[in-house]
Amino acid sequence: MDLLAAIADERHRVADLLDSLTPAQLDMMSLCSRWTVKQVAGHLVAAVDTPPRALPPLVLRSGLNLHRANIRLAVRAAERPAGEMAATLRERANHPVKPPVVGLRGQLTDLQVHGQDIRRPLGLPHGLRLDRLHASLDFLTGGRAIGFTPRRRVADLRFESTDLDWSWGTGAVVAGPAEALMMAMTGRAVVLGELDGPGVRLLRDRLRP
Repeated sequence: MDLLAAIADERHRVADLLDSLTPAQLDMMSLCSRWTVKQVAGHLVAAVDTPPRALPPLVLRSGLNLHRANIRLAVRAAERPAGEMAATLRERANHPVKPPVVGLRGQLTDLQVHGQDIRRPLGLPHGLRLDRLHASLDFLTGGRAIGFTPRRRVADLRFESTDLDWSWGTGAVVAGPAEALMMAMTGRAVVLGELDGPGVRLLRDRLRP
């Protein structure tokens, strides 16, 4: 799979999604922490539109806390009109962001997961491609998903997709659609009701705050 092309296409899909949402929908809470739908989109915009020189001062102002700096970037980007954010995603769709360690598969996974953080609370279909979900599941279980999936979360579990030929791990089985597996691995407990198998209870315990 051409990862750069897949990433660009997912950015276009998020841009189209933004253009379709009402102000009330943009202000709804997403699945991602305490962010609104628009702030989640802001995170995706900031990833392609923040000049590298702006990062060190922001990290310093955030007490050298990268997570806090990331939140500030997302909130700042979300202050822009939604149409402008969508236009930026389209203009920068081919921007080759390569985060350290997680690489292009991490970038693709970030787009797919956060797209679902927006769509699921709004009751919108995801339309994610199975080959891209396959790539994200491989990434999340491949040992490089720093900031996405703690190793303890997936340890001693066997994940089995019911809509593509993919499985990983040994232990109690967690089975379900690839999209729901991806969201569960990244900490979204709301999807647990869509999964089946004796491992679901253990995964639920690990997702509790």
